[in-house]
Amino acid sequence: MYDVVLLTLGSERDAPGGGCGSGGACCGGADATPEERCETPRVPVLACADALTARGARVEPVTARSDAEIDEVLARLDGPARSDGLTWPDPDSKTRLVVATASDAQLRAVVRRLVRRYAPPPSRRPADLAGDRTVPDLPPVAVLPLDPARGGPHRDLAAQLGLPRDPAAVAAAVLDGTPRRLDLLRNDGGSVTLDGALIGAAGEGGRPPRWRGRVEVDDVVLSHGEDPILACAIGNAGGYANLDGLPLLATADPTDGVVEVAVAVPVVARSRFGRRKLRFEVRRARGRAVAVVPRDENVPYLDDGVQGELNRKRSWWTEPAAWAVWAS
Repeated sequence: MYDVVLLTLGSERDAPGGGCGSGGACCGGADATPEERCETPRVPVLACADALTARGARVEPVTARSDAEIDEVLARLDGPARSDGLTWPDPDSKTRLVVATASDAQLRAVVRRLVRRYAPPPSRRPADLAGDRTVPDLPPVAVLPLDPARGGPHRDLAAQLGLPRDPAAVAAAVLDGTPRRLDLLRNDGGSVTLDGALIGAAGEGGRPPRWRGRVEVDDVVLSHGEDPILACAIGNAGGYANLDGLPLLATADPTDGVVEVAVAVPVVARSRFGRRKLRFEVRRARGRAVAVVPRDENVPYLDDGVQGELNRKRSWWTEPAAWAVWAS
C-alpha cells in the first residue's frame, strides 16, 4: 500500500513570524493575489484523508509555509543515489503526493519546487535526459481543488483537465488512477507556467492598457514593437483563451508539446459611409518557445493567476510531458 502525503500550503498569517518564508512560496510568490493568501478550507482535506485511510493508505497531512517545508515533502519522492550525484525522482516510488490547492498559483508553487529540485545544471546534463527537455519526468501529483466555484465559468486548471474535484474521487485517482503527463512552460525568470500567461491583463480601473513590444514565437514575429497591443496570451492550456469575449487562443493543449501565442492589436477601419470603426486583429502562432520584449515599462500581466509587471525581456519554452497529474 502507498504512503500518501496530503500537502496544504499555509497562509501568511499562519506562518511563523507572520510571513510565509522564502519569497512567499505558500502563496505562489510575493506578488500573490489576496485569494491565494486566504485560509485553506479544512473540510475537503479531511474528507480526502478519510477516504485514503479507508482504502488502507498511510496518510500524513502536512502544511508547508515556506519553500524549505515544501522541499522537505518533495525529498520523499527522491530516487536512489546516482553515480553522477544528481538528485533524481524515483519512478517506482511508493509515496504519492496530493496537493490541496485554493488556486492554480499554489499548484504552480509546488511544481516550481519540483523543477528546482530535479533540474540538473547545464554543466552536468546527464546522457539519459531527453534532448528536448531540461528536467526529467517529474513525479505525478494529485490535485485536490478547495474552491468548488472554480469548476464553473472561471475554471481552474483542474477543471480544464477534467480532474476529479470530489475528495473521495481524488483519493481514488491517487490509489487506482494513472499518471497523465502534461507539458510544462519554463521561463528565464526561474519560474514555471502550468496554464498560461496574459500580458497586458489589466491596468488602472481594470481596463487593459495598450502597450508595445516585440513578440516572437520561434521564427515567427507577431509584433515588431510598433503596434499598440491590447493583450498577448501565452497558452499552455486554455485559461486565457478569451479576454472580455475576444477569442485569443484557439487550440491551446497542454499535451501537444508546443505553446500557442496570440497577440490582439486594435485596427481602425472605415465603413462604406466613411465612419471609423475599431476592431481587433488577433495574430496567432505555435512553437517551442516565445520571447516578449516590452518597449513600455510596467506592463501588467497574469501568470497562472499571479499578478506582476513586465519590464524586461521574458522567454518561455516548452518542456514536453515534463510533469504529471494522477487521473482517474
